[in-house]
Amino acid sequence: MNDESSILLIEDNPDDAELVRYAFEKVGIGNPLVSLSDGDSAVEFLGEVRVYADRKRHPLPALILLDLKLPRRSGFEVLRFIRDQEPTRHIPVVVLTSSNQQDDIKRAYEDGANSYLVKPVSRDALIEMVRSLDAYWIKLNQVDAR
Repeated sequence: MNDESSILLIEDNPDDAELVRYAFEKVGIGNPLVSLSDGDSAVEFLGEVRVYADRKRHPLPALILLDLKLPRRSGFEVLRFIRDQEPTRHIPVVVLTSSNQQDDIKRAYEDGANSYLVKPVSRDALIEMVRSLDAYWIKLNQVDAR
């Protein structure tokens, strides 16, 4: 992934979204972080609908960080939408959620998640998690550049 590729964070809790943004800054991730707070907005963004219809202004992300417990449309529904659409089908999706329930983990992988991470409680642990995300998903992972 190059430094200009965006990362989409779909997270309804503004405090958690701000902590992820903070961790990105602390780790030195320069990629633009686009943040959306509900499942419907995520589907509109990824499906080029309404205010997100202009792909030049709102390019598809190279990586998606997805919470499961979202208002309006669940993270599972968003994940299935992502995998059902040709333009988004191959974008890596990392589930980043507070649920460590085995049913949620199994379902997320069945629906096409590439990774499942449970949000850490401490800021330092989140920074370490983001450092690992950076190393693998941003620096090392090769993405389809279509």
